[in-house]
Amino acid sequence: MKFEAPVAVTEIAAFIGAELVGNSQLMAAGINEIHKVTAGDISFVDFEKYYNASLQSAATIIIINKKVDCPEGKALLVLEDPFSAYVKLVNRFRPFEPATKAISDSALIGEGTVIQPNVFIGNHVRIGRNCLIHPNVTIYDHCVIGDNVIIHAGTVLGADAFYFKKRANREVIYDKMVSCGRVIIEDDVELGAGCTIDKGVSGDTIIGRGTKLDNMIHVGHGTVIGRNCLIAAQVGIAGKAKLEDNVILWGQVGVNKDLVIGKGAVVLGQSGVAGDLEAGKVYFGSPVQDAKDRMKEIKWMKRIPEIWEKVKGL
Repeated sequence: MKFEAPVAVTEIAAFIGAELVGNSQLMAAGINEIHKVTAGDISFVDFEKYYNASLQSAATIIIINKKVDCPEGKALLVLEDPFSAYVKLVNRFRPFEPATKAISDSALIGEGTVIQPNVFIGNHVRIGRNCLIHPNVTIYDHCVIGDNVIIHAGTVLGADAFYFKKRANREVIYDKMVSCGRVIIEDDVELGAGCTIDKGVSGDTIIGRGTKLDNMIHVGHGTVIGRNCLIAAQVGIAGKAKLEDNVILWGQVGVNKDLVIGKGAVVLGQSGVAGDLEAGKVYFGSPVQDAKDRMKEIKWMKRIPEIWEKVKGL
Protein backbone atom coordinates (compact mmCIF):
# COMPACT_ATOMS: atom_id res chain seq x y z
CA MET A 1 0.00 0.00 0.00
CA LYS A 2 1.28 3.45 -0.93
CA PHE A 3 0.39 6.57 1.06
CA GLU A 4 -1.40 9.41 -0.69
CA ALA A 5 1.58 11.60 0.21
CA PRO A 6 4.95 10.82 1.88
CA VAL A 7 4.95 10.83 5.68
CA ALA A 8 7.91 11.82 7.85
CA VAL A 9 9.51 8.96 9.76
CA THR A 10 9.46 11.13 12.88
CA GLU A 11 5.67 11.35 12.59
CA ILE A 12 5.43 7.58 12.19
CA ALA A 13 7.64 7.00 15.24
CA ALA A 14 5.58 9.35 17.39
CA PHE A 15 2.29 7.80 16.26
CA ILE A 16 3.26 4.22 17.17
CA GLY A 17 5.36 5.18 20.21
CA ALA A 18 8.67 3.84 18.89
CA GLU A 19 12.29 4.82 19.48
CA LEU A 20 13.78 6.12 16.24
CA VAL A 21 17.26 4.80 15.37
CA GLY A 22 19.12 5.84 12.23
CA ASN A 23 18.14 8.40 9.60
CA SER A 24 15.55 10.77 11.06
CA GLN A 25 15.12 12.72 7.80
CA LEU A 26 13.40 9.92 5.87
CA MET A 27 9.94 10.10 4.34
CA ALA A 28 7.81 6.95 4.22
CA ALA A 29 6.12 6.18 0.91
CA GLY A 30 3.97 3.26 2.02
CA ILE A 31 3.61 -0.01 3.92
CA ASN A 32 4.50 -3.44 2.60
CA GLU A 33 5.41 -7.01 3.47
CA ILE A 34 9.02 -8.08 3.34
CA HIS A 35 8.65 -10.05 0.08
CA LYS A 36 7.14 -7.06 -1.77
CA VAL A 37 8.87 -4.01 -0.27
CA THR A 38 10.37 -1.27 -2.42
CA ALA A 39 12.50 1.72 -1.49
CA GLY A 40 10.61 4.09 0.79
CA ASP A 41 8.38 1.38 2.29
CA ILE A 42 7.83 0.57 5.95
CA SER A 43 8.04 -3.10 6.91
CA PHE A 44 8.16 -4.93 10.25
CA VAL A 45 9.94 -7.86 11.83
CA ASP A 46 9.41 -9.50 15.23
CA PHE A 47 11.39 -12.77 14.93
CA GLU A 48 15.16 -12.71 15.22
CA LYS A 49 15.70 -15.31 12.50
CA TYR A 50 14.17 -12.82 10.01
CA TYR A 51 16.14 -9.78 11.19
CA ASN A 52 18.84 -10.01 8.54
CA ALA A 53 16.40 -10.51 5.66
CA SER A 54 14.42 -7.47 6.79
CA LEU A 55 17.43 -5.24 7.40
CA GLN A 56 18.93 -6.13 4.02
CA SER A 57 15.64 -5.80 2.12
CA ALA A 58 14.57 -2.82 0.01
CA ALA A 59 12.53 -1.47 2.95
CA THR A 60 13.73 1.95 4.07
CA ILE A 61 12.02 1.94 7.47
CA ILE A 62 11.80 -1.20 9.61
CA ILE A 63 9.66 -1.62 12.71
CA ILE A 64 11.57 -4.03 14.96
CA ASN A 65 11.38 -5.35 18.53
CA LYS A 66 15.09 -5.13 19.38
CA LYS A 67 17.71 -2.45 18.95
CA VAL A 68 20.31 -3.64 16.42
CA ASP A 69 22.83 -2.01 14.12
CA CYS A 70 20.94 0.12 11.62
CA PRO A 71 21.99 -0.20 7.95
CA GLU A 72 23.29 3.03 6.49
CA GLY A 73 20.59 5.34 5.19
CA LYS A 74 17.73 3.46 6.84
CA ALA A 75 15.70 3.96 10.00
CA LEU A 76 14.63 1.52 12.69
CA LEU A 77 11.51 2.04 14.79
CA VAL A 78 12.11 0.04 17.95
CA LEU A 79 9.25 -1.05 20.20
CA GLU A 80 7.97 -4.17 21.94
CA ASP A 81 5.20 -5.24 19.55
CA PRO A 82 5.91 -4.49 15.86
CA PHE A 83 2.87 -6.48 14.69
CA SER A 84 0.41 -4.28 16.58
CA ALA A 85 2.25 -1.13 15.49
CA TYR A 86 1.98 -2.20 11.87
CA VAL A 87 -1.76 -2.83 12.23
CA LYS A 88 -2.15 0.60 13.86
CA LEU A 89 -0.53 2.21 10.82
CA VAL A 90 -2.80 0.31 8.44
CA ASN A 91 -5.88 1.43 10.35
CA ARG A 92 -4.71 5.03 10.17
CA PHE A 93 -3.72 5.23 6.51
CA ARG A 94 -6.33 2.89 5.04
CA PRO A 95 -9.24 2.86 7.50
CA PHE A 96 -12.36 0.86 6.81
CA GLU A 97 -14.99 2.89 4.94
CA PRO A 98 -18.58 1.69 5.45
CA ALA A 99 -20.62 1.34 2.28
CA THR A 100 -23.59 3.65 1.76
CA LYS A 101 -24.92 2.10 -1.46
CA ALA A 102 -24.50 -0.96 -3.66
CA ILE A 103 -22.20 0.82 -6.12
CA SER A 104 -19.96 3.42 -4.49
CA ASP A 105 -19.90 6.94 -5.87
CA SER A 106 -16.10 6.75 -5.76
CA ALA A 107 -15.99 3.72 -8.07
CA LEU A 108 -14.90 4.37 -11.67
CA ILE A 109 -16.59 2.18 -14.30
CA GLY A 110 -15.51 2.23 -17.94
CA GLU A 111 -17.59 2.69 -21.05
CA GLY A 112 -19.48 -0.38 -22.25
CA THR A 113 -19.24 -2.26 -18.96
CA VAL A 114 -22.43 -4.07 -17.89
CA ILE A 115 -23.24 -4.47 -14.21
CA GLN A 116 -25.97 -7.05 -13.56
CA PRO A 117 -28.42 -6.83 -10.59
CA ASN A 118 -27.30 -7.30 -6.98
CA VAL A 119 -23.62 -6.56 -7.64
CA PHE A 120 -21.73 -4.76 -4.86
CA ILE A 121 -18.87 -2.45 -5.88
CA GLY A 122 -16.94 -0.87 -3.03
CA ASN A 123 -15.11 2.39 -2.53
CA HIS A 124 -12.31 3.46 -4.91
CA VAL A 125 -12.79 0.46 -7.22
CA ARG A 126 -11.70 0.88 -10.85
CA ILE A 127 -13.30 -1.19 -13.61
CA GLY A 128 -12.27 -0.88 -17.25
CA ARG A 129 -14.20 -0.90 -20.50
CA ASN A 130 -16.47 -3.60 -21.94
CA CYS A 131 -16.55 -5.78 -18.84
CA LEU A 132 -19.46 -8.01 -17.82
CA ILE A 133 -20.13 -8.39 -14.10
CA HIS A 134 -22.79 -11.03 -13.42
CA PRO A 135 -25.29 -11.00 -10.50
CA ASN A 136 -24.23 -11.20 -6.86
CA VAL A 137 -20.57 -10.45 -7.47
CA THR A 138 -18.87 -8.62 -4.59
CA ILE A 139 -15.93 -6.31 -5.31
CA TYR A 140 -14.29 -4.91 -2.17
CA ASP A 141 -12.68 -1.47 -1.86
CA HIS A 142 -9.62 -0.53 -3.97
CA CYS A 143 -9.84 -3.45 -6.43
CA VAL A 144 -8.63 -2.73 -9.97
CA ILE A 145 -10.19 -4.51 -12.96
CA GLY A 146 -8.99 -4.08 -16.55
CA ASP A 147 -10.81 -4.11 -19.88
CA ASN A 148 -12.87 -6.97 -21.35
CA VAL A 149 -13.09 -8.85 -18.05
CA ILE A 150 -15.94 -11.31 -17.34
CA ILE A 151 -16.81 -12.13 -13.72
CA HIS A 152 -19.47 -14.77 -13.15
CA ALA A 153 -22.10 -14.87 -10.43
CA GLY A 154 -21.18 -15.08 -6.77
CA THR A 155 -17.48 -14.36 -7.10
CA VAL A 156 -15.83 -12.26 -4.38
CA LEU A 157 -12.82 -10.03 -5.04
CA GLY A 158 -10.78 -8.42 -2.28
CA ALA A 159 -11.70 -10.25 0.93
CA ASP A 160 -9.10 -10.02 3.72
CA ALA A 161 -5.95 -12.10 3.77
CA PHE A 162 -5.98 -15.19 5.97
CA TYR A 163 -3.12 -13.94 8.15
CA PHE A 164 -3.01 -14.07 11.96
CA LYS A 165 -0.42 -13.83 14.72
CA LYS A 166 -0.64 -16.41 17.52
CA ARG A 167 -0.58 -15.00 21.03
CA ALA A 168 0.05 -17.44 23.89
CA ASN A 169 -1.82 -17.47 27.21
CA ARG A 170 -4.98 -15.78 25.95
CA GLU A 171 -8.52 -17.04 25.54
CA VAL A 172 -8.61 -15.68 21.98
CA ILE A 173 -5.13 -16.49 20.74
CA TYR A 174 -5.11 -15.16 17.15
CA ASP A 175 -4.62 -11.48 16.31
CA LYS A 176 -5.77 -10.40 12.87
CA MET A 177 -3.34 -8.77 10.48
CA VAL A 178 -5.51 -6.07 8.95
CA SER A 179 -5.23 -6.18 5.16
CA CYS A 180 -4.55 -3.05 3.11
CA GLY A 181 -3.54 -4.60 -0.21
CA ARG A 182 -5.53 -4.85 -3.43
CA VAL A 183 -6.74 -7.31 -6.04
CA ILE A 184 -5.69 -6.46 -9.59
CA ILE A 185 -7.39 -8.24 -12.50
CA GLU A 186 -5.70 -7.48 -15.81
CA ASP A 187 -7.35 -7.25 -19.26
CA ASP A 188 -9.20 -10.18 -20.89
CA VAL A 189 -9.47 -12.29 -17.73
CA GLU A 190 -12.52 -14.49 -17.05
CA LEU A 191 -13.42 -15.54 -13.52
CA GLY A 192 -15.92 -18.36 -13.03
CA ALA A 193 -18.81 -18.54 -10.58
CA GLY A 194 -18.16 -18.71 -6.86
CA CYS A 195 -14.46 -17.82 -6.92
CA THR A 196 -12.75 -16.02 -4.05
CA ILE A 197 -9.72 -13.84 -4.73
CA ASP A 198 -8.20 -12.42 -1.50
CA LYS A 199 -6.35 -9.12 -1.46
CA GLY A 200 -2.74 -8.90 -0.36
CA VAL A 201 -1.89 -8.17 3.25
CA SER A 202 -0.27 -4.95 2.07
CA GLY A 203 0.71 -5.70 -1.53
CA ASP A 204 -1.33 -6.84 -4.51
CA THR A 205 -2.91 -10.12 -5.56
CA ILE A 206 -2.60 -10.13 -9.36
CA ILE A 207 -4.24 -12.18 -12.09
CA GLY A 208 -2.47 -11.66 -15.41
CA ARG A 209 -3.89 -10.79 -18.80
CA GLY A 210 -5.82 -13.52 -20.60
CA THR A 211 -5.95 -15.93 -17.67
CA LYS A 212 -9.16 -17.96 -17.25
CA LEU A 213 -10.48 -19.34 -13.95
CA ASP A 214 -13.20 -21.99 -13.72
CA ASN A 215 -15.79 -22.13 -10.91
CA MET A 216 -15.13 -22.33 -7.16
CA ILE A 217 -11.44 -21.43 -7.14
CA HIS A 218 -9.66 -19.81 -4.20
CA VAL A 219 -6.64 -17.55 -4.70
CA GLY A 220 -4.84 -16.58 -1.49
CA HIS A 221 -3.36 -13.23 -0.48
CA GLY A 222 -0.48 -11.80 -2.44
CA THR A 223 -0.53 -14.53 -5.08
CA VAL A 224 0.63 -13.51 -8.56
CA ILE A 225 -0.77 -15.44 -11.51
CA GLY A 226 0.82 -14.80 -14.89
CA ARG A 227 -0.67 -14.35 -18.35
CA ASN A 228 -2.77 -16.91 -20.23
CA CYS A 229 -3.04 -19.43 -17.41
CA LEU A 230 -5.89 -21.95 -17.18
CA ILE A 231 -7.15 -22.98 -13.74
CA ALA A 232 -9.90 -25.60 -13.47
CA ALA A 233 -12.61 -25.98 -10.84
CA GLN A 234 -11.96 -26.28 -7.11
CA VAL A 235 -8.28 -25.39 -7.23
CA GLY A 236 -6.91 -23.80 -4.03
CA ILE A 237 -3.84 -21.58 -4.16
CA ALA A 238 -2.29 -20.46 -0.87
CA GLY A 239 -0.89 -17.01 -0.19
CA LYS A 240 2.18 -15.56 -1.93
CA ALA A 241 2.43 -18.28 -4.56
CA LYS A 242 3.63 -17.29 -8.03
CA LEU A 243 2.39 -18.89 -11.23
CA GLU A 244 4.34 -17.89 -14.32
CA ASP A 245 2.73 -17.48 -17.76
CA ASN A 246 0.82 -20.33 -19.48
CA VAL A 247 0.53 -22.53 -16.39
CA ILE A 248 -2.37 -25.02 -16.33
CA LEU A 249 -3.83 -26.39 -13.10
CA TRP A 250 -6.53 -29.02 -13.55
CA GLY A 251 -9.36 -29.69 -11.11
CA GLN A 252 -8.87 -29.82 -7.35
CA VAL A 253 -5.15 -29.10 -7.41
CA GLY A 254 -3.83 -27.73 -4.12
CA VAL A 255 -0.93 -25.27 -4.20
CA ASN A 256 1.16 -24.46 -1.12
CA LYS A 257 2.26 -20.94 -0.16
CA ASP A 258 5.53 -19.19 -1.06
CA LEU A 259 6.41 -21.20 -4.15
CA VAL A 260 6.91 -20.74 -7.90
CA ILE A 261 5.31 -22.79 -10.68
CA GLY A 262 7.39 -22.29 -13.81
CA LYS A 263 6.18 -21.11 -17.20
CA GLY A 264 4.08 -23.62 -19.12
CA ALA A 265 3.95 -26.22 -16.34
CA VAL A 266 0.85 -28.45 -16.24
CA VAL A 267 -0.43 -30.00 -13.00
CA LEU A 268 -2.95 -32.83 -13.41
CA GLY A 269 -6.11 -33.06 -11.32
CA GLN A 270 -6.14 -33.70 -7.56
CA SER A 271 -2.41 -33.17 -7.25
CA GLY A 272 -0.72 -31.44 -4.33
CA VAL A 273 2.01 -28.89 -5.07
CA ALA A 274 4.29 -28.55 -2.05
CA GLY A 275 7.29 -26.76 -3.59
CA ASP A 276 8.64 -25.06 -6.70
CA LEU A 277 7.98 -26.69 -10.07
CA GLU A 278 10.20 -26.40 -13.14
CA ALA A 279 8.84 -24.82 -16.30
CA GLY A 280 7.42 -26.79 -19.20
CA LYS A 281 6.79 -30.13 -17.47
CA VAL A 282 3.67 -32.16 -16.65
CA TYR A 283 3.15 -33.12 -12.99
CA PHE A 284 0.89 -35.48 -11.07
CA GLY A 285 0.49 -36.84 -7.55
CA SER A 286 0.57 -35.62 -3.98
CA PRO A 287 3.21 -34.42 -3.54
CA VAL A 288 3.62 -33.91 -7.27
CA GLN A 289 6.32 -35.47 -9.38
CA ASP A 290 6.91 -35.87 -13.11
CA ALA A 291 3.64 -37.33 -14.43
CA LYS A 292 5.32 -40.05 -16.54
CA ASP A 293 7.32 -41.29 -13.55
CA ARG A 294 4.23 -41.27 -11.35
CA MET A 295 2.18 -43.22 -13.91
CA LYS A 296 4.93 -45.86 -14.12
CA GLU A 297 4.84 -46.20 -10.32
CA ILE A 298 1.07 -46.66 -10.36
CA LYS A 299 1.35 -49.30 -13.08
CA TRP A 300 3.85 -51.29 -11.00
CA MET A 301 1.76 -50.90 -7.85
CA LYS A 302 -1.18 -52.51 -9.65
CA ARG A 303 1.02 -55.55 -10.37
CA ILE A 304 1.90 -56.13 -6.71
CA PRO A 305 -0.84 -58.80 -6.15
CA GLU A 306 0.28 -60.66 -9.28
CA ILE A 307 3.95 -60.52 -8.22
CA TRP A 308 3.02 -61.61 -4.68
CA GLU A 309 1.20 -64.70 -5.94
CA LYS A 310 4.23 -65.67 -8.01
CA VAL A 311 6.52 -65.23 -5.01
CA LYS A 312 4.27 -67.43 -2.81
CA GLY A 313 4.37 -70.14 -5.47
CA LEU A 314 8.16 -70.44 -5.46
